[in-house]
Amino acid sequence: MSRQQLQGGRILVVDDEASVTGALKLILAEKGHEVKTAKSATEATAALKDRPYDLVFIDLRLPDQSGIELLTRVKMDAHETEVILMTAHGSLDVTIEAIKRGAFYYLEKPFTPEQVSALAYRALQFKAVKSENRTLKNALVDSGGDFGFIGRHPKIRQIHEVVRTAAPSDAAVLIEGESGTGKEVVATALHLASSRADRPFIRINCAALPSELIESELFGYRKGAFTGADRDKRGLIEAASGGTILLDEIAEMPTHLQTKLLRVLQERRLRRLGDEQEIGVDFRLISSTNRDTSLMIDEGALRKDLYFRISTIKIRVPPLRERPDDVMLLAAHFLRRYAEKYNKNRIRGVSQTTHELLARYDWPGNVRELESVIEHAVLFAQEDQLMPEDLPEQLHSAQAKNFRCVIPPFLTMEEIEREAIAQTLERTGGNVKKTAEMLNYHRPTLYRKLKKFGFKGGHTPQGDEAESQDADAYNVSAN
Repeated sequence: MSRQQLQGGRILVVDDEASVTGALKLILAEKGHEVKTAKSATEATAALKDRPYDLVFIDLRLPDQSGIELLTRVKMDAHETEVILMTAHGSLDVTIEAIKRGAFYYLEKPFTPEQVSALAYRALQFKAVKSENRTLKNALVDSGGDFGFIGRHPKIRQIHEVVRTAAPSDAAVLIEGESGTGKEVVATALHLASSRADRPFIRINCAALPSELIESELFGYRKGAFTGADRDKRGLIEAASGGTILLDEIAEMPTHLQTKLLRVLQERRLRRLGDEQEIGVDFRLISSTNRDTSLMIDEGALRKDLYFRISTIKIRVPPLRERPDDVMLLAAHFLRRYAEKYNKNRIRGVSQTTHELLARYDWPGNVRELESVIEHAVLFAQEDQLMPEDLPEQLHSAQAKNFRCVIPPFLTMEEIEREAIAQTLERTGGNVKKTAEMLNYHRPTLYRKLKKFGFKGGHTPQGDEAESQDADAYNVSAN
């Protein structure tokens, strides 16, 4: 469900009191929702068969059936539809039973317009999250085993293996890496490859929330807990029931809240602000940070006991500069995405000069910056390839600086040349034709060097053989 759909959901209100259905219709319609009403379970069942609804408000007591019975039927026939049960004061025990059967939450009579609006918004948001998770899970299935985290570098393959192994467990995971490296993609893969994939995946950026709001957002509060708390509110930990929480930039969380979070992780129970009773919670925690955790522990910004609790499994996502061979793989992926988005399907690839510019750039903004660069290039492209003039200014400015290739010490020229050939062959998958083009060798010259340096399969085709050799399929590997 998109944001526009979230603000304009299809809602059915079921109650035999016209004053209740009329009030709810007025309140919800003012928020842009399409609202229909029914005064009995029979009418509601007919309406639900006629068209799908995103959300249904059901009164606990209906003239022809109990609200819980109707709830059970709704969740059986349209499990994606969210249900809010309306109850009179004193029927909370029955309401809890309804929630166990799939109700999103309850609305206690009498209610205020603010309570109705807020609860409807959260229910539709919850439905949207589930829908997004299903979409991402389908994309994950179609991603060819890389969990949507693209790369062939050994460190990336290692991350794929960790996700494959760790996802089915409930072990806490800490993801470390610079901004823009794809930490949230890894977290999403861990959720979608787990048994919790059909439950909520809630992301919380601890650095973006003011410190005074983090506690109420995470743990919720009871009515009257502080000035402005005019109703009970579930925290995001409760909202993630059965699912996964990603605490992004967890080291930015105030230390007193780190203590409270640690207790929740240890006991799997929490207490809302202003509440005397504890609530059991079930969630899987994934944390991420772009900072040096050992340094933050030394500085006292991150509690050591919390660090050990959240880092049962650690994943370090390498910056893009450490895996230069993945640049073109990612560029091709983003090219396909944005060529389709902007209806520029004529763009089929990247020119050789553009390839060189992308390969030599240091990518301080990592994968996020690469995606932005390719989107920019696709928007401005006039030909069937991305050309240097299509790239943003920062890549041209970087190329104006002296390009330096870091060479290990104590190597002879022959050793340097052999290593350059070996690495280029690896990048091209053993394709001699492409290797010769990239290194600016004539192909017979490259064949001679392959033989000289002892590469398996390296021989110089002669005569007709040289003309007919299928260099694209030529299998070359180092001894």
